Amino acid sequence: MKKSFLFFATALLVSGCIVSKKKFDDMLAQKVRTEADLNEKTAAFDSLSANFSNLNQQFDQLKSDTTTLGASLRVNQKKLAGLESEHEQLNSLYKNLLNNSGRMNRDLTQQQQQLLAIQENLDKTRKENDSLSTSLAEREKKVIELEQVLANKDKAVQDLKSRISDALLNFKENDLTVKVKNGKVYVSLAEQLLFGSGSIDVDQKGVGALQQLAKALKDQKDINIMVEGHTDNVPVSKKSAYMQDNWDLSVLRATSITKILVKGGVPPNHIVAAGKGEFSPLLINDTPQNKQKNRRTEIIITPDLDELFKLLESN
Repeated sequence: MKKSFLFFATALLVSGCIVSKKKFDDMLAQKVRTEADLNEKTAAFDSLSANFSNLNQQFDQLKSDTTTLGASLRVNQKKLAGLESEHEQLNSLYKNLLNNSGRMNRDLTQQQQQLLAIQENLDKTRKENDSLSTSLAEREKKVIELEQVLANKDKAVQDLKSRISDALLNFKENDLTVKVKNGKVYVSLAEQLLFGSGSIDVDQKGVGALQQLAKALKDQKDINIMVEGHTDNVPVSKKSAYMQDNWDLSVLRATSITKILVKGGVPPNHIVAAGKGEFSPLLINDTPQNKQKNRRTEIIITPDLDELFKLLESN
């Protein structure tokens, strides 16, 4: 997202300051650095989401493979029991043939060959059975480890949701919501809690809410945070050189919120500001009530999945 520079330039124009060429060039360079950093963080966030989806697919495949191995083991155990029974029968027959070798030499030779073939098959099946048992045990252990790590992550997400909900307990439900979806915590903040109409400056009540949220997040090192600005489809009324449309407005608002969270102690390398303008509405923009709900900021908190990736790589 490319709007951090616009925020500073807009601030300078509104305050009536005259911007020198040197300052303008400095701000332009800062814009380029900010855009590069934002693109990097967005790519990292997309990669993390794709890796998380791939992890769930691998986990499902692992369970399916474990079930298949269990079925193969049971089939081989049944086959082994049948071969052992057949071996006993042929061994008994072989002993009887030895007592009647004068008449049964030809049959005896055939039975000996058959007995040897069955013995080889029996040994091979036993080895396969032992190998399947070992592989099944290893896979079951891996499934248990993955399930435990996933359970720990789910618990960490629920604990984080509870901590955030407790920190924001004093604010009205129609001003903000906290929920868990797809293994992430979503904090949705309504426009009326944070901004005046068309403004990118967070009002005092919104600052208080964001400071409470920052306090709940600042010591949480194993998370990544995406701040997303959203608007309705009403065009921006007061356009400037730095804010032409709702996309600009949503990015600048997300940047303002991000700075408050960072000032409150959230590590800047764990947070990304983004704007989606009017293009991800909750509801159709056909009534004032729906438009009000679409004007919001969503703070999406994702757990760090490095532990899961390391576990998969080690296996």
